[in-house]
Amino acid sequence: MSTGYYDLPNILCITGEDLPKVMHYYNEPHPYFAQDVVVIGGKNSAAIAALDLWRHGARVTLVHRGAELHRHIKYWIKPDIENRIKNGEIAAHFNTTVSLITEDSVTLETAGGPKVIPNNFVFALTGYQPDFAFIESMGVTLDANNARCPVCNRETLESNVPGLYVAGVVVAGERTNEIFIENGRFHGDLIAADLAVKMKGKSVVKPVAPEHTVAAE
Repeated sequence: MSTGYYDLPNILCITGEDLPKVMHYYNEPHPYFAQDVVVIGGKNSAAIAALDLWRHGARVTLVHRGAELHRHIKYWIKPDIENRIKNGEIAAHFNTTVSLITEDSVTLETAGGPKVIPNNFVFALTGYQPDFAFIESMGVTLDANNARCPVCNRETLESNVPGLYVAGVVVAGERTNEIFIENGRFHGDLIAADLAVKMKGKSVVKPVAPEHTVAAE
């Protein structure tokens, strides 16, 4: 079962979030050339989007509620985004949240008080969550004492439901920083290997084509 951890974005619940210019998923940089773009977040998705947008000509402002960028940003991305901020190429506001989004501006709640900045587009890359309710509806147990990780055999990724496997970031439950493409891509190998063992020696029943009758003329 690979549901896609990023199916449900974390909503900011602020006025203006439903405007067409606000997106919870980053797509590509080219439409935002010479535009004022706010990227909300402080982890991998936000850092990568901010860099890509800046490199393709957008005027980028990064807004993060934390005091600094998250320590789990990939090691080859973190110094890049930090240097862009240090050089003033990407504006950054830490210990800051967004309180209002309008058609042409964004209101920031900073330590020094509210600040309104011009804005054309917003990428709210504030994290995502899997559909835990759906996973539980399939009979899979979530470990409440272990970041809601699905209960499974770690060597095969078969869940507590026989024949039902989990794969991807959801294997780590709420700990999204543990599994990326770099290591999650091996989940398929584990599952395929276990299925091969289970299928070994079993005869494969081929479907029988239905008989056709010809009506008498």
